Amino acid sequence: MKGILYGVGIGPGDPELLTLKAVRIIKESPVIAVPGRVKEDTVAYKIVKQAISELDEKEFLAVDMPMTKDKALLEKSHDEGADAVCRVLESGRNVAFLTLGDPTVYSTYIYVHKRVLARGYDAEIISGITSFCAVSAKLNMGLVEKAEPLHVIPASYQIEDALKLPGTKVLMKAGKKMGKVKEVLRNTGCQGMMIENCGMPGEKIYRSIDEINENAGYYSLVIIKEKSDD
Repeated sequence: MKGILYGVGIGPGDPELLTLKAVRIIKESPVIAVPGRVKEDTVAYKIVKQAISELDEKEFLAVDMPMTKDKALLEKSHDEGADAVCRVLESGRNVAFLTLGDPTVYSTYIYVHKRVLARGYDAEIISGITSFCAVSAKLNMGLVEKAEPLHVIPASYQIEDALKLPGTKVLMKAGKKMGKVKEVLRNTGCQGMMIENCGMPGEKIYRSIDEINENAGYYSLVIIKEKSDD
């Protein structure tokens, strides 16, 4: 019998935000896949290790996931990742692939997931708490109310048109383009807040656009709320 691939959402960074199901699946899976070349260097491993003491007793599968927009390089890494996972599944062992936040939201994991399914293997997604929900909770406010829409936007791409949409805007993964993001927000008159490394060591909260550090890290998320009439 072939194994099953589980894409396990481990939440945004706080190990206490792992779900009971995520913990169970990780404990029951003999092989743990992590996005990176060395398990100890991956954020996902560091988070789960705090919650599951016996994690290092597992066999680990390191899957290199380069941060690039080079389509050829991405295709190569996704194919190789799927190859590695399928070899384990073929041996009859289940694989828990750790991924930050939720696997369905801008997750690199999903590209491996689709390839594994296409090859005829079983794969399931274990939902995790999303970064924007955790950031909103940390800021002690709601994301949307009444008929307000919610827009989740990858900030490393063009965002000007998206900022014109009504409702709450969430800007994810600004990365090295934080300076450009701040410039666009100022030019459009948007007001927002940001948390860097939510739930992780080095967490920083920025209450206004002007406070935001242009050298903020990759795990930075901006929430832009419309002014309330209440």
